[in-house]
Amino acid sequence: MTSLMRTTFGEYIRLLRTEKGLTLTQLAAKLNLDSANLSKIENNKRDFDEKRLSKLSKIFGISLKEVREEFLTDQLGKKIYEMKCTKELLKVAEEKAEYRRTIYKNLQTEKAI
Repeated sequence: MTSLMRTTFGEYIRLLRTEKGLTLTQLAAKLNLDSANLSKIENNKRDFDEKRLSKLSKIFGISLKEVREEFLTDQLGKKIYEMKCTKELLKVAEEKAEYRRTIYKNLQTEKAI
């Protein structure tokens, strides 16, 4: 699989499934889902349960880190879309995230002292 994809997480799952030659029903069974729910996930009508990410990574032999990053970028993208965020707003949000990283790093350094 390539680095982060420009698809929804549901489309990502469908791509993985078809590349591995699994039917919707076969993958749904491996995930302890019914095929109707998996179909809704693949068609972006329902969100994938984050608790199943580990199982998904094992089924496809992909690192949990990669699967989690695909999931998180999709969740962030969805929220950005729903809230109609501007690029300027996103820039400020990234600056705030970087500020929080700095604060957290400084707190960790203080604890170590």
